[in-house]
Amino acid sequence: MKRVIIDTDAGVDDALAILMAFGQKDVKIEAFTTVSGNVGVDKTTANVLKILDLVGQDVPVYAGCPRPLVCPKYDAASIHGTDGLGDAGIPASKRKPESKHAALALIDLANQNPGEISLIAIGPLTNLAAALTLDPDLPGKFADLTIMGGAIYARGNTHVTAEFNIYADPEAAHIVFERWPKVRVLSWETTMAYPFSGEQVQHFFGMGTPKSKFFHDIYQKTLGFLKEKFHQDLLFSADGLAVACALNPEIITRKEEHFVSVELNGSDTRGMTCVDWLGMSGNPINAEIILELDHTRYVEMIAAGLQ
Repeated sequence: MKRVIIDTDAGVDDALAILMAFGQKDVKIEAFTTVSGNVGVDKTTANVLKILDLVGQDVPVYAGCPRPLVCPKYDAASIHGTDGLGDAGIPASKRKPESKHAALALIDLANQNPGEISLIAIGPLTNLAAALTLDPDLPGKFADLTIMGGAIYARGNTHVTAEFNIYADPEAAHIVFERWPKVRVLSWETTMAYPFSGEQVQHFFGMGTPKSKFFHDIYQKTLGFLKEKFHQDLLFSADGLAVACALNPEIITRKEEHFVSVELNGSDTRGMTCVDWLGMSGNPINAEIILELDHTRYVEMIAAGLQ
């Protein structure tokens, strides 16, 4: 049984990733921790509760950091909608989050289950950085860490050279890469190499289940944005790819291990994930970078999550 905690800034792509995770056999989601990112933490928390209503599962949800460690808040409401779920009118849940802060929950759950839980972070890394500050030994208490984050070739999607999750809190990302022995990284460029085609999206929409209808409803705003930006019908699924690789590393067909640092300065480079491709720095490897994966198997995992 694969036991996981998902740290999320639950927007539309996070929602699809979470549905996929619930659809996999031999996976137990121990908890969700929420963070400010795509929208504010109050809304990302509410969105996870709405998803739990849809799947009919009881999983504890811990609300976390309401803003980045240092920089002003930055969101992606223009893509995800003001509520983070495409402004699709998804009813509010009557469920309530736990009272404990997400950073404290990460520490407690890791200490109670040393080496048994995998951590998957698909939003800004603020909660992880806060937890690491409180418990520097935390990395050794999780089985592994997978993140969706970074632009390994500096092809940014939010700033010139930076991907959203890193750019939204570069200081937090810097702390995580500096202190975690090895981070599995699903980057924005790898995401762009594996989009869903318009035909695949329509197939998912037409599956005739409550989950596929939910997927359809929340994604209309995002699809419109992508159509305008890329002039074709496609859908990127960054968070889903990261979660799939964490749950089933066998779908990774090519990866490389390198040292990665996060740039904190520069008008064009703040938030850039700097990959030492040739080992020039002499710094120890701290990242497993996913370069290629089995997209057919990933499509099957998404379909299972929308059943």
